[in-house]
Amino acid sequence: MTTSIYDFKETEMSGATLDLADYRGKVLLVVNTASNCGLAPQFKGLETLYQKYREEGLVIIGLPSNQFHQEKADDTATQDYCQRHYGVTFPMTKRVLVNGDGADQLFTYLKQTAGHGRIKWNFTKFLIGRDGQVLNRFAPTTRPVAFETEIRDALADR
Repeated sequence: MTTSIYDFKETEMSGATLDLADYRGKVLLVVNTASNCGLAPQFKGLETLYQKYREEGLVIIGLPSNQFHQEKADDTATQDYCQRHYGVTFPMTKRVLVNGDGADQLFTYLKQTAGHGRIKWNFTKFLIGRDGQVLNRFAPTTRPVAFETEIRDALADR
C-alpha cells in the first residue's frame, strides 16, 4: 500500500526512472500538462518559478497527459515543443492518464490525498511540502505566479 509521495516512480521522457524518493526534503510541484492546451503558456511561469527557486529546493515535475486530447502526437514532439517554446528544463515524464481505470498511480494518490476528486483539465497543480504532504491543489486556470508566496512559505518550512 502506498503511504507516501516518495513511494512513486515515473519514467522521464528520456526513459530514465524518476524516483520521487530522490526528492525527499524538497518542495514539489506536480502538474499535468498538455502542449496544445490554451493554458500551455503556463509552462513559462512554471519554468520561471523553477529557475528562481530550484536552488532553494523546488522541483517541478510535469506529467504530460492526452486525457483531454490536447497533447502532441508523441513524447518527443512534446519535449521539443516545451523546450523550444518555453525553455522548459524541469523534469518531464512520459505521458500519463490522470483519470479513470488507467490513471497514473501518482495522480490517483494526489487526488485522494488532496481531495476535490477527478482532474477536470490540464494544468492542475499539486504543491507538496518538504515533509511529503500535499499542501494545496491549484485549479488549471490558476497561474503559477498566483501561488509563488505559498511556494516560498513551503521552502522556508524546514
